[in-house]
Amino acid sequence: MTAPVPPGGDLDSASASPLHPAAREVLLAALERGYADPRRLHRAGRDARLLLDNAREATADALGVRADEVTFTPSGTHAVHLGLLGLVRGSRRGTWVVHPSIEHSAVRHAVAWGADGNDEGVHVDREGRVDEGSLVADACSPNVGVVALQTANHEVGTVQPVGEFELPNNIPLFTDACASMGRLPLPHGWAAAAGSAHKWGGPAGVGVLLVRKRARWRNPFPGDDRIDERSTGFENVPAVLAAAAALQAVVAEREEVNARQHALVDVVRRRVAAEVPDVEVVGDPVRRLPHLVTFSCLYVDGEALVTELDRRGFGIASGSACTASTLTPSHVLEAMGVLTHGNVRLSLQRDTTRADVDAFCDALPGVVAGIRARVGM
Repeated sequence: MTAPVPPGGDLDSASASPLHPAAREVLLAALERGYADPRRLHRAGRDARLLLDNAREATADALGVRADEVTFTPSGTHAVHLGLLGLVRGSRRGTWVVHPSIEHSAVRHAVAWGADGNDEGVHVDREGRVDEGSLVADACSPNVGVVALQTANHEVGTVQPVGEFELPNNIPLFTDACASMGRLPLPHGWAAAAGSAHKWGGPAGVGVLLVRKRARWRNPFPGDDRIDERSTGFENVPAVLAAAAALQAVVAEREEVNARQHALVDVVRRRVAAEVPDVEVVGDPVRRLPHLVTFSCLYVDGEALVTELDRRGFGIASGSACTASTLTPSHVLEAMGVLTHGNVRLSLQRDTTRADVDAFCDALPGVVAGIRARVGM
């Protein structure tokens, strides 16, 4: 007989969410009609082109942008690289990119590969919010061509003030919205933005690049003879359509789901701080993603926490969303000046319940105490 699975389950939706029911239904239907090359003029090609156009229209409608500002890419990372480096290449001022120290590694790698920038980045406070004055001041420096500012931090959930300040000399703003797209309305003031479908319940392998109509953007990579001049490679039409369906569904249910998840995260923040000794809950407690919370425990290895909680039926993350496998300290937490080891990130699924959250909070103190006891603390 199989042992019953305890409440809790997967509490790690920040990197990837299960396929939304709306996406699953559309994906299965689109597999029958969307297999062909949408550039072809025969019936199957015309069907694929219709589905691709429908996906672009639905995505634009859900995000409040123009359909011709939407490009589908093979991943959110590729959308980040295209969006940021395309603005750099189109800049008339220079190739320097100003960005906070807590940007996603996709931004940092893009800057290191094809632009100039300060690896240390602009200062952030202990809640992970960028210093707006420093960001604007750095943007005034000669040779600055682009400013990059994520919409919300992928690791601690803090929402950044995108669109709340003016940049000098018409410098374009790139925003990595992969952690927030669908969950929060898009902010204003950006020239290019990027999203990732598997974070909102779409299929993996679909990214979204948004480029404003009047933005100075030039393709930084070799071109391709596709329908959208900003994209390369054969479009995965069924997956793109399913991603658009999931996005529409997530936006439609956003108000109810966000309110429920905010309340559940508040429970985690409160209980962890009260019931686990020597713990630091990080990130802005108010201006944050609704589903995500991160905390760090003294004298505890994060990987050990992941392993022990997994044995009890709880799937969580530790370390940076992209560097946990390297066992290197999180550059986000380092920049914030908070504990960098023994950190845990919970990111709730759309169907996570109060019972799931309470079960996790009930188990956590004993797990932490057990790990500390093994190392003599």
